[in-house]
Amino acid sequence: MDAQARFDEIVDDVLAKNGDLEKTQMMGMPSVKRNGKLVVGFWKDTMVFKLPDAAQREQALALDGAALFDPGGRGRPFKEWVAVPHTHADRWPALADQALR
Repeated sequence: MDAQARFDEIVDDVLAKNGDLEKTQMMGMPSVKRNGKLVVGFWKDTMVFKLPDAAQREQALALDGAALFDPGGRGRPFKEWVAVPHTHADRWPALADQALR
């Protein structure tokens, strides 16, 4: 399954389980918001997650190819956001759950 299809599948699942989520576009990427705040998104074959918990963020960053999300590529990443490549799509649902907590 390609990265976009996997993202869409995960988003459909979390939307079905959580009535307070909204599928949207933000910063040029397909995204999910809760209470008006972005929690997950999809950017260039990676799923991005807002992980305010430092331990969860460090675990996600330990995945091969994962990095702090820097959509502009200017060396100014979002400090609580982790971009996890499609090679770890099997981990995306658990990371989405963490972002939604």
